[in-house]
Amino acid sequence: MSEVTPMANLIRIKVSESLNPAELIIENESHKHGGPATESHFKLTVVATQFDGIAAVKRHQRLYAILADELKTGVHALALHLYSPSEWQLSQSSVPQSPSCLGGSK
Repeated sequence: MSEVTPMANLIRIKVSESLNPAELIIENESHKHGGPATESHFKLTVVATQFDGIAAVKRHQRLYAILADELKTGVHALALHLYSPSEWQLSQSSVPQSPSCLGGSK
């Protein structure tokens, strides 16, 4: 897991307060992308009962709303892996790897 940065900590606080997730994994993937930003790309894995019976697009919209300010002020990309507890169990607690960066100076 990535080191805890100020932005990662803020994301953790906001998501935790909004969703009270059973599992929350935040990975700073900024180092995999071009440019000088060190807190611009994050991978979030969130397991929450609020996702039961909710379509994937609605889950993503919920996270984008929770992190709206961060998306306006420095976070460029979020890789979201959002599960209900039963889906998390079926996934055997694993998420896909993020793809390699195809743009920027990488």
